[in-house]
Amino acid sequence: MTDPEFMSLAESLLCAVELSCDRINEESDADVDNQRVGGMVTLTFPNRSQIVVNLQKPLHEVWMAAKSGGFHYKWDGAQWQDTKGQGEFFAALSANASQQSGRALAFKAA
Repeated sequence: MTDPEFMSLAESLLCAVELSCDRINEESDADVDNQRVGGMVTLTFPNRSQIVVNLQKPLHEVWMAAKSGGFHYKWDGAQWQDTKGQGEFFAALSANASQQSGRALAFKAA
C-alpha cells in the first residue's frame, strides 16, 4: 500500500469515527465529545475517560488507546483488522466505548 492509499483509507476511518459520534449524540444523551487534531481523534466520555485513535503513517497502521489497552490495526483489503487477531476496528471501538461509557454505543464505517 502506498502512503497516499493509506492516508485516504485512514482519513475515511477518522471521518467515520467523527460521524458516528455525531450520530450517537443526536440519537441519545450519551454526550460523547470528540476532538480532532490532525491524524488523531480523542473521544471523551462523561466520566472523563478517553479513547484515542491516531494514525501511524510510517507503519500504515491505525492505533487505538482505550482503558482496556492499546490496539494496532492494518487494512486487510476490506476492513481494518487488529494486528494480533483481536478483530475489526469498529467492533472493538464500539465494545471499548460501551464499556467506558457504561451504555451500548455503536460505531460503524461510513
